[in-house]
Amino acid sequence: MKILDKYLLKTYLTSFVGVFVILIFIFILQTVWLFISELAGKDLDLVLILKFLLFKMPSLVPLVLPLSVLLSAIMTFGDLAENYEFAAMKSAGISFQRTIKGLTGFILLLALAAFFFANNVIPYAEYKFTNFRKNIAQVKPAMAIAEGQFSTIGNINIKVDKKTGENGEFLEGVTMHKKSNLGEGAKTVIKSKRGQLISSDKSNLLQLVLLDGYYYEDITPNNYQDRQKMPFAKVYFKKYNINIDLSKLNKVDGSEENITNACYMLNLSELKYTVDSLTTSYNREIVSVADNMYQRVGLNANLQPDSLRPKKPKIVELTSFLTKEEKSKILEIAASDALSSKQNFDINNFSLEYKKKDINSFWLSIHEKFVIAFACILMFFIGAPLGSIIRKGGLGLPIVFAMLIFITFHFLNTFGKKVAQESGMTPFFGAWISFFLLVPLAIFLTRKAINDSGGINFDGITEPIKNLFNKLLKQNNKLQ
Repeated sequence: MKILDKYLLKTYLTSFVGVFVILIFIFILQTVWLFISELAGKDLDLVLILKFLLFKMPSLVPLVLPLSVLLSAIMTFGDLAENYEFAAMKSAGISFQRTIKGLTGFILLLALAAFFFANNVIPYAEYKFTNFRKNIAQVKPAMAIAEGQFSTIGNINIKVDKKTGENGEFLEGVTMHKKSNLGEGAKTVIKSKRGQLISSDKSNLLQLVLLDGYYYEDITPNNYQDRQKMPFAKVYFKKYNINIDLSKLNKVDGSEENITNACYMLNLSELKYTVDSLTTSYNREIVSVADNMYQRVGLNANLQPDSLRPKKPKIVELTSFLTKEEKSKILEIAASDALSSKQNFDINNFSLEYKKKDINSFWLSIHEKFVIAFACILMFFIGAPLGSIIRKGGLGLPIVFAMLIFITFHFLNTFGKKVAQESGMTPFFGAWISFFLLVPLAIFLTRKAINDSGGINFDGITEPIKNLFNKLLKQNNKLQ
């Protein structure tokens, strides 16, 4: 490796490591904010919190790594151009292609490492993270129920006034609301003076034993006039047992994404095997549903659409011998059969859409393992020429450009995955749509940097703004 390559690699790595550490710290803080309800007020020690964040950290790399590559490239090459080091290289006959040759090799190695990380480390970390959240609640019942506030677990809202015991298993002043399955709010309220949490490492159930309390339940009479009396049932109990499903703790807000959680825990070979199995099952169900629908309407699945059309329409009055009551009854039966067929079709269609969405999620997970690797390469070939063009280093203007480009990349990537998951486009196009739109930008900027025809003087924009602020600052000082 020549001296120039060593110098550029050292300069780039210095910026890259610093940017990566800062960004990963920022995203960890965001993670803490997202899961603050699971961490705050749960009597968790520092070791458990650190494990919680450690298992979540690998899933942040697909966001942090491309942004770090982009920002480091803009800062490094912008600083070289600002200090006229590029001019010195070109005067010595060193082209832009030769300048980025050494760093390109490093980026390719980084892309391979990113693919390995996405295929092996992230699935394992997601598996450990999901199970760790459940195990915390099993070992620490305090995480399932917080003190002094309502905690939601499934269809139950529960609040306790005080918790005692080594693991917070003894409760005082328990108030519980059970939501109705019909979405009509809380129909049942349970209040007790004392309670106890009983959990086991080998079970997903958390047993809540309530002592000395009352059970209240609203009753909805069939007669509408009786509902105005607002009747309810009240029962006193000495001991009441409730089983709480701890698997509910693994379900965060946004239930549409919960069905794809499993695909993030699989590597490439496991994903391919799962996709093949799901696709085979999906195709068999389509054939089964089609045969069932043909049988319900009395048609043969092998009939062609043209054969269903009569050659010569014939008008035959088949109901001339029936009375009006019999005709009305026949029409009611036909309408009921048509409605039943439509409902059956809607149910089957919903089931097929759900399975298709699941298959799309697994295909997207397959493509995402390659996306993170190619994202590093794309961000480098956008950042390096852009830095040499804007000729600004440091943390000012490069951050602005890096954020604009990365937000565009992340928005396109998220938009493509959402649309592809709903079968609005193929999973391949949905996963790679950001590349289809940003690769031309990388080619354009690289050609500009190679031809040295893209020099942009931003001093003409930034200097008037600086002068305006300095003028306003001086006027403010005079007034004071």
